[in-house]
Amino acid sequence: MPLIQTKKLTKIFKNGEQTLIALESIDLEIERGEFVALTGQSGSGKTTLMHLLGCLDTPSSGQLFLEGREVSAISLKQLAFVRNQKIGFVFQNFHLLNDLTAVENTVLPQIYGGISEKSAKKKACELLEIVGLGNRLAHYPNQLSGGQRQRMAIARALAMDPPILLADEPTGNLDSENAKMIIDLFYSINLQKKTTIIIVTHERSIAQRAQRCITIHDGKVASDIKRL
Repeated sequence: MPLIQTKKLTKIFKNGEQTLIALESIDLEIERGEFVALTGQSGSGKTTLMHLLGCLDTPSSGQLFLEGREVSAISLKQLAFVRNQKIGFVFQNFHLLNDLTAVENTVLPQIYGGISEKSAKKKACELLEIVGLGNRLAHYPNQLSGGQRQRMAIARALAMDPPILLADEPTGNLDSENAKMIIDLFYSINLQKKTTIIIVTHERSIAQRAQRCITIHDGKVASDIKRL
């Protein structure tokens, strides 16, 4: 059973009389432990696809299955539960809470998930140590560099041990040295935790390092290349 499966997944946006088909009849299967790059020109539909895979949006038609369960037609409350338990998110602009420390940012999704504060704090400290921020536990996001903030965001994304990690242009705001560090960290997580990682990227060097590269063009899968 694939970890992620889509069947004829379609997303249509309407603005008055105008209709935009952002995605059209996407059929995909992504296995547990894969490292996938989603590529394509701006406006191709790759970010829309990531939002659907991450249950941040719902399709206009078609089906999405996570671990064999259809999630394309469940309630908003159920979608929020799925996101908390099954999916970690890393964004280009970090989306950290600036009034919370590194530990507090990493604790927060665990509290939402029903984990005790003591256990959540212990897990947060362990994750921040893993991403190289063990000496920055009490620092706020605005006290850290861009690379450090992205590593904090990765720790937060891993807080609930999700089987899926989605990253939208995670190196877009970083210099080349920090970008390489972040991608190396993703690979380490993929190898050690067997986390399925899907990265939306414009960068060819990142796409070439992925085990699988799916290119989206005009809302459709233009190519799907798997590397040994």
